[in-house]
Amino acid sequence: MAERSLTLMAVHAHPDDEATSTGGVLARYAAEGITTVLVTCTDGRCGDGPGGVKPGDPGHDPAAVVAMRQAELEASCAALKVTHLETLGYADSGMMGWPTNDLPGAFWVTPVDEAADRLAELIRQYRPDVVVTYDENGFYGHPDHIQAHRITMAAVAKTDVPAKVYWTTVPRTAFAEFGKIMQELGVEWAEPDESQPQLGLPDEEITTWVDTRAYGAQKFDALATHASQTENIFFLQLGRERFTDLMGMETFVRVRDTTDAPLPEDDLFAGLR
Repeated sequence: MAERSLTLMAVHAHPDDEATSTGGVLARYAAEGITTVLVTCTDGRCGDGPGGVKPGDPGHDPAAVVAMRQAELEASCAALKVTHLETLGYADSGMMGWPTNDLPGAFWVTPVDEAADRLAELIRQYRPDVVVTYDENGFYGHPDHIQAHRITMAAVAKTDVPAKVYWTTVPRTAFAEFGKIMQELGVEWAEPDESQPQLGLPDEEITTWVDTRAYGAQKFDALATHASQTENIFFLQLGRERFTDLMGMETFVRVRDTTDAPLPEDDLFAGLR
């Protein structure tokens, strides 16, 4: 009987999230022969429609947006060579405070236990050695990201399958560079409000730094497949080379580990191979 491949599962909120913070690791580990599983929790209906039409504006058709974003997600997975795509199909809740947060079927109001049971079934099916998702604040406070974190941690507890679990993050030292580049691109970049949780972490609190620069073009191409959302994907304006320089190191916090792999580490699979 053939030996089972090591497996990575990334749990994300919306179509396009997979490319931003984990496009590099998905591409790198697929190239190394590791099975990669992407779970996308929502249908992205609160994203921009054709021509950039915004949710709630005349002409924004949520059903059409869902179909368009599903096709973009599949193209992104092809660019990253993702082995398996699973979609939970919950309704995109929109940004915190939007009326869509509370609509029937919205991910934000779905009972955590109910969604966690569905994710736990996928964990039992694929037996991931490593699971990646967001931190408790969903990195920047989006309700669907927060909910993805909650159901992932609950599903891990229900199954006890993954050897390692990580939360995505960004080093605080990178934000100054991001701000500079945003200004260069003509994008308004406000300093974080002190009343809000700070984004990212001090460099010394980041446990895992994965060099994915060799896969920068794939990550760029995956982001570019989400053409309907390019107004919000500012980094595409940098071009492949500069994009890779800026986005080629993906960083994580290790929150579960059964391998005793020493920290800091440069591989999500340290201790497993």
